[in-house]
Amino acid sequence: MLMAKGRQKSPLGPHEFVQRFLEEMNGTYCGLSADILIDSSFLPGEFHGDPADRILVATARTNDFVLITSDRAILAYGQEGHVKVLEC
Repeated sequence: MLMAKGRQKSPLGPHEFVQRFLEEMNGTYCGLSADILIDSSFLPGEFHGDPADRILVATARTNDFVLITSDRAILAYGQEGHVKVLEC
């Protein structure tokens, strides 16, 4: 969405950007599961209702990932101990 809204600039298209990012970070794509989608509706503690953020948090919790973000709500949720976060 950042690229679509013009807030993330790159000479690469979005598909190539993600592909190169995954290659350089030695990462893999993590698909969504029904469990993650259900868990996103039942997160512990207090967290706002944005579905995309809830899915990101549930995915990170399920897979023991660290969310790298500047999003204040996600960082605050991480400070409460509900998800691993790293501020960027």
